[in-house]
Amino acid sequence: MPGNLSHAVKEAGVIGAGGAGFPTHVKLDSKVEYVIVNGAECEPLIRVDQQLMGKYPEDLLNALKAVVKEVGAVNGIIALKSKYREAVKLLKNMAASYENIKIFELGNFYPAGDEQVLVYEVTGRIVNEGGIPLNVGAVVINVETLLNISNALKGQPVTEKYVTVAGWVKHPSTFKVPVGTAYNLLIEEAGGPLGESFSIIDGGPMMGKITDDPNQSVIKTTKGIIVLPADHPLVLKKKQKIQTSIKLAKSVCCQCRLCTDICPRYLLGHSIEPHKIMRTVSNSVNDVESLTQAFLCSECALCEAYACIMDLSPKKVNQMLKEIFKNNNIKNPHRKKPEKVYDERSFRYVPADRLTARLGLSEFDTKSPLIKKEIKPDKVVLPLCQHIGAPARPVVRTGDLVKKGDLLADIPDGAMGARIHASISGEVRVFEDSILIKSVGEAT
Repeated sequence: MPGNLSHAVKEAGVIGAGGAGFPTHVKLDSKVEYVIVNGAECEPLIRVDQQLMGKYPEDLLNALKAVVKEVGAVNGIIALKSKYREAVKLLKNMAASYENIKIFELGNFYPAGDEQVLVYEVTGRIVNEGGIPLNVGAVVINVETLLNISNALKGQPVTEKYVTVAGWVKHPSTFKVPVGTAYNLLIEEAGGPLGESFSIIDGGPMMGKITDDPNQSVIKTTKGIIVLPADHPLVLKKKQKIQTSIKLAKSVCCQCRLCTDICPRYLLGHSIEPHKIMRTVSNSVNDVESLTQAFLCSECALCEAYACIMDLSPKKVNQMLKEIFKNNNIKNPHRKKPEKVYDERSFRYVPADRLTARLGLSEFDTKSPLIKKEIKPDKVVLPLCQHIGAPARPVVRTGDLVKKGDLLADIPDGAMGARIHASISGEVRVFEDSILIKSVGEAT
């Protein structure tokens, strides 16, 4: 083991392997009661973590044991859906021989993987408004992140990523690929699109965003690449401009409050009522208290994809408001600590299968198996900022030859960030915000 765990994780460039990409070594620099491994993988069509739990249970359990010790936790808990039967069986059998490690089974609902929802499901504790799990004595780690911690303990930096390519492709699959691989290469590895006119969602169908660049690179947080026909309703919804969303809200919002009734953060007791935000924006009312509720939106998209009978998008309105607040240096004033969740929360879970059907994705809901084939791109593009914090600072120069695993960019002094390593061997070209490596065989 190259030093203590936190140091090894920092050296390896480990960040959250999904979501915002928070540097993991910072999370490990704390003392908590619970370490919760997020194995919910609740986004429709994504099939990464559930397969990793079935394939690497011992590595995950050993890494969790090390994390629990590092942060002084009472319990390490792997939370995954009961429907992942093979992974549940393997982990339960093996976890029995580990002290203070438990397996927690979740229902098949969305968004079970939202970290505040997950913390409540596992511990019964409610994270305060604008807070993080650390505030209630917990740290949440993604399954693939935990696997990267396992690799870091063996001295292996993060150079590869597991990605599901699903949707309107011939062979939906999950691949292990070098970080920096272009999306179009993976789409072709999945058999290519089933037609000429298609769009790509970067991430899951609910929280992912449309990308117009098929040459976009896989980064450390990439989980899914969803290909859909260009005229699919989900694609059209995601492409809708915010100005259109606001005009529609002014025209047809009926104030039914279904968006509020189903909002996961509202049901946890937080002071967010999306229907009030929509009412305030629609009627151009200067109600600051209602507008700032947007800070509490997790952008899970249940309001727009499942709740709203008028096909409106409270999520986009909240995104717009948060951007306005950021540009005007307005801080989140909501810091309440809810005493309890709403009683009706227990019967407002949104079944994942029903959500998939509502999205028009049932025909694409396949296993997307993990493919053993080694993917070998002839070049990779590695952005210097794949994480929360400061961009990494290059330690190589254009023309340098590097081997896979070599350090390319380091954390700036005194900043929060993450290291970046070469994912293939080759010749380097350094740009302002990225590093390109072109394969030239085995670098020397």
